[in-house]
Amino acid sequence: MAEGEKLIPINIEDEMKSAYIDYSMSVIVSRALPDVRDGLKPVHRRVLYGMHELGVRANTAHKKSARIVGEVLGKYHPHGDTSVYDAMVRMAQEWSLRYMLIDGQGNFGSIDGDSPAAMRYTEARMRKISEDMLADIEKETVDHKLNFDDTLNEPTVLPTRIPGLLVNGASGIAVGMATNMPPHNLTEVVNGTIAYIENNDIEIDELITHVKAPDFPTGGTIYGYDGVKEAFHTGRGRVVMRGKANIEEVNGRECIIVEEIPYQVNKADMIKKTADLVNDKKLEGISTIRDESDRNGMRIVYVLKRDAIPNIVLNKLFKYTALQSSFSVNNIALVDGRPQLLNLKELIHYFVEHRHDVVVRRTTYELRKAEERAHILEGLIIASDNIDEVIAIIRASSNADEARANLIKRFELSEIQAKAIVEMRLRQLTGLEQDKLRSEYEEIMKTIEDLKDILAKKERRMDIIKEELEVIRDKYGDERRSTIEYAGGDLSIEDMIPDEKVVITISHAGYIKRTSLTEYKTQNRGGVGQKASTTRNEDFLEHLFVGTNHQYMLFFTQKGKCFWMRVYEIPEGSKTSKGRAIQNLINIEQDDKVMAFICTQDLKDEDYINSHYVIMATKNGQVKKTCLEQYSRPRTNGINAITIKEDDVLLEAKLTTGSSQVMLALKSGKAIRFEEAKTRPMGRGASGVRGIRLAHDKDEVIGMVTIENSKEESVLVVSENGYGKRTYIDDPEDGEPVYRITNRGGKGVKTISITEKTGNLVAIKSVTDHDDLMIINKSGIAIRMVVENLRVMGRATQGVKLINLKGNDSIAAVAKVMHEDDDVEDIETIENTNDIEDGTTLDNNADGESTEN
Repeated sequence: MAEGEKLIPINIEDEMKSAYIDYSMSVIVSRALPDVRDGLKPVHRRVLYGMHELGVRANTAHKKSARIVGEVLGKYHPHGDTSVYDAMVRMAQEWSLRYMLIDGQGNFGSIDGDSPAAMRYTEARMRKISEDMLADIEKETVDHKLNFDDTLNEPTVLPTRIPGLLVNGASGIAVGMATNMPPHNLTEVVNGTIAYIENNDIEIDELITHVKAPDFPTGGTIYGYDGVKEAFHTGRGRVVMRGKANIEEVNGRECIIVEEIPYQVNKADMIKKTADLVNDKKLEGISTIRDESDRNGMRIVYVLKRDAIPNIVLNKLFKYTALQSSFSVNNIALVDGRPQLLNLKELIHYFVEHRHDVVVRRTTYELRKAEERAHILEGLIIASDNIDEVIAIIRASSNADEARANLIKRFELSEIQAKAIVEMRLRQLTGLEQDKLRSEYEEIMKTIEDLKDILAKKERRMDIIKEELEVIRDKYGDERRSTIEYAGGDLSIEDMIPDEKVVITISHAGYIKRTSLTEYKTQNRGGVGQKASTTRNEDFLEHLFVGTNHQYMLFFTQKGKCFWMRVYEIPEGSKTSKGRAIQNLINIEQDDKVMAFICTQDLKDEDYINSHYVIMATKNGQVKKTCLEQYSRPRTNGINAITIKEDDVLLEAKLTTGSSQVMLALKSGKAIRFEEAKTRPMGRGASGVRGIRLAHDKDEVIGMVTIENSKEESVLVVSENGYGKRTYIDDPEDGEPVYRITNRGGKGVKTISITEKTGNLVAIKSVTDHDDLMIINKSGIAIRMVVENLRVMGRATQGVKLINLKGNDSIAAVAKVMHEDDDVEDIETIENTNDIEDGTTLDNNADGESTEN
């Protein structure tokens, strides 16, 4: 050990503790976290102050970046040059900062993550907005501290007029804490700040009406508002961002065009990862991806495959790629040198407090300067009033110091005033200059009075802050870039599937599928129809129903069980495919068979399920009513819907509101009409009450309809040989019932004349002029016609021929679909064509329509 050295033993644990705490505090306070007042970290503040000191303003020429970095490095920021240059580059990137602080010239990187050119190639200067962050810095408005080597002073904060932390945000990782603050729109922030100044007790919910949400430099959409609200209230929250995408047709192919992407997403990375997902078959429906971005803006083109549904592909892009990403807000900033979690109101409060402090200090400085000038002017005025004597005294003095002393003695002046008089120029002796002195003195006395008034009244200081903010808003304020989608939320499976109208068909052998309704066309009465489905030998379509993808399906089987499914879970098939066996989709018994199904809205909606009923009818004429609420808790093995007696099967189930009328029709051509209220609601286990008496042993119920509005609806009946007709339920002219309302359990009245020519009755529907009719034969031919074209006839007639049947063919199923006036097309008869153009989209029919032959 060298002479004079001394060893001090220290416990390593204590040393580690103190050293680590010193390090972490240094990172927290003077590196990673922004100051709540000007929103800048030390490196950004030093870059701006260094440029200010160099005189590189917005109206001067650009200066080499290396020169600026050298200035900052040598004077204020003793770290790596890359840290300074990277910070400076970021302040010049339009996709990084909502309001750029530096005007760069040269290659400053790109949104694809390209590196900027080296600092020896690029040039920079301040932007106008940065000058407003440094305005009044020379007026002692902020504290200065010594730099790292105690040779220069640097500001501890900038006297900014811009609410920098809110408008540009910040992100940083310190030790034990991090910050991630989103940028906001300057106009909105200023409006919010002014609202706070006018009412310090303003609630955050009211501030949100001004500062609506973050506003990202890359635009995009803020999807869902809950996270935004939480962030404003607590300082923490998750803001979901989505790119801005449109669906366009380019060269006959449907494409998704992305024009804006979420903040802090690397465009090139996003495209590469999307391409990888497409190649790995994890993302279906995209054939090629092109990046057509240029200096006019961003344009990413996803070319879709011909059979892809654009909305589904877009939702998958949102789900699996960075086209939707989230920004985790964590508003931690330094308040008086201590890190603090801040909500929106606190952020505005600290900025206003800082501005107030700056205004007070600036006014104090200006007052002091004005008083100093007034003091000198007083001396100059005394001198100009006694100019001859002053000249004589100065001439008689041997040097300047003596002249000053003599003047002080003669006119009782202060040292400063005497010095000013001695240094006065001869031109100030002219009459004009003397008048100027007096007017300047009067002006300065008014200014002093005004400045003293500002220092005395807080309201005036607040008005000044408000006026300066308004100037900033008019100068730099702009429109929002990010749009807000208030209704957005987490992506569920439903978002991946468009809620379009579909035709659900079930064949006699139990095959089910859903097909887009647009695949079917409208034809005139008497046409032959189109090939609708390829079924196996002896099989034919038995049930046909129109619904939408997001609805719930309740399946009722002939044994009286109920199963539950979402429409989109039914496998999709083309019009000519046979579908999937229903046994593979629901746990139905081998000898059971689906007879009816109901499409309902949301089964989680309490009001909806308690105000709707399911009414069921069996082949032997039993009816039963149960509240829909009983069917809202599905089980995979199904639930009992009705107890079916021996030799009977469940035939039909309908959704009603409790105030409908029910009509049952028999194979023998009779029909009964009674009020739904005649059947009281029963539990799921009951077997029901008698609805209609059968005419003979071989007779059976073929269908049930529920009537909501008897004056507008008519009954349509179809017989197995293709005859059908419409009959009014109540006469539209005098309101007399055509089918009289009776008690349930009667024999009913004739609804169609049954002859050998017509064959037995197979279907009954309630229809209006706004419906279309879909008829399917056992041979698989489908025809669609407009109900309006069918004339209304009497109850006891046999009707007209609706469809030409070949050989022993007969009708298997009849369903109604809604139509719109412009949907009806006159199409020539088409025979057994498989490929037809897309037809028309039609509205959903909410009743569960199905028939059994």
